[in-house]
Amino acid sequence: MKYYSAAVASVLMTLAGAATADVTLTVLIDDNADTSATMQALTERYSELHPDVSFDIEVRPGGSDGDNIVKTRLATGEMADIFNYNSGSLFQALNPTKTLADLSDLPSQANVIDSFKSVVSAEGKVYGIPVGSAMGGGIFYNRKVYADLGLSVPMTWADFMANNAKVAEAGLTPVATTFGATWTSQLFVLADYFNVQIAEPDFAERYTANQAKYATSPAAMRGFEHLQEVFEAGYMNADFGAATYDEGVAMVANGDAAHYPMLTFALGNIVQNMPELLPDVGFFAQPGDDAAQNGLTVWMPGGMYISAASPHIEEAKGFLDFVATVEGCDIQTAANGFQGPYLIKGCTAPDDIPAAVADMMPYFETEGRTAPALEFLSPIKGPALEQITVEVGSGIRSAADAAALYDQDVEKQAKQLGLPNW
Repeated sequence: MKYYSAAVASVLMTLAGAATADVTLTVLIDDNADTSATMQALTERYSELHPDVSFDIEVRPGGSDGDNIVKTRLATGEMADIFNYNSGSLFQALNPTKTLADLSDLPSQANVIDSFKSVVSAEGKVYGIPVGSAMGGGIFYNRKVYADLGLSVPMTWADFMANNAKVAEAGLTPVATTFGATWTSQLFVLADYFNVQIAEPDFAERYTANQAKYATSPAAMRGFEHLQEVFEAGYMNADFGAATYDEGVAMVANGDAAHYPMLTFALGNIVQNMPELLPDVGFFAQPGDDAAQNGLTVWMPGGMYISAASPHIEEAKGFLDFVATVEGCDIQTAANGFQGPYLIKGCTAPDDIPAAVADMMPYFETEGRTAPALEFLSPIKGPALEQITVEVGSGIRSAADAAALYDQDVEKQAKQLGLPNW
């Protein structure tokens, strides 16, 4: 038997306590390269500051497959300690009051802008913190292609289609299309919401109350019609049914395609994979029918959440508290570049921002030129939209039939949520 002095015994007890206190937090993230880079940078820095905490990061697919994984794991109590997911209507479908840990008392919530809290709250409690920046939904374009062909940024849909015709005449792909990642098929519909609310300012309210439908609203149906028009004009790449998100970003960045309808978080992909092409990529809002009413549909950033079933809720809260700080913002900018306004007080833009972000910022700086995407104004977003838009964009289903089918899909979700008038 060995005996130690009181001082040595005290040190050994301290070390033993530290060893047993070590915690590995599991994290589930989507499969976008920028999400991976962000989470890698944030967790590495947090472990530097807190050596007793390590992380095990798992990647899930995007789109409906990823949604099913998240919902299944939450329902069975097998979710990772921390996970990233959408805010807004898709967040509400997670049954947050039962499946997620309440983050209302997180100290950093004092720094989170209220507009974000509203899209990760249920029954008066806050369940998420923002990761990433506010995003624009619109169209990336290749600035060199535009310069070579003498094109101007379109202010109407007719102008956009005229640009596409000139791009096609030059032998390039007008619109990069990536239905191999089905979620990317939704952009022409979702990013058109600014134009919908210009035509029908109360659409979101009536839509939620079962008084407005895509199939009976000409303004709301236009997004489906845009998708049909681009397909019928032959403006997509030949492999549009199999092309991936990464390939679409690369096509517009290297000039193989003139346009790619996408959320501005795709800039992170360019920063990670082809930073030398970042100056060649610009961005504009999806144009509507009136040049005088041109504006941008805006997405709130996704959230970081903690599973209510996690055995490490307090440790996970510590990490999320760190993410929602100015240092957390700076780490994200270093990992993926500055992609848009953060929703954390005190977080600012660097002096040198990408051209596409510079294109986007005037929409935020001018009153009346932005509108939240519908999923942040209504709890309803049908889960089958991405399959329906793939059908429209592939010539399988007409825009009118698609709008009617999506209305049916929405009805199922509204009833599941227990909304009145459904």
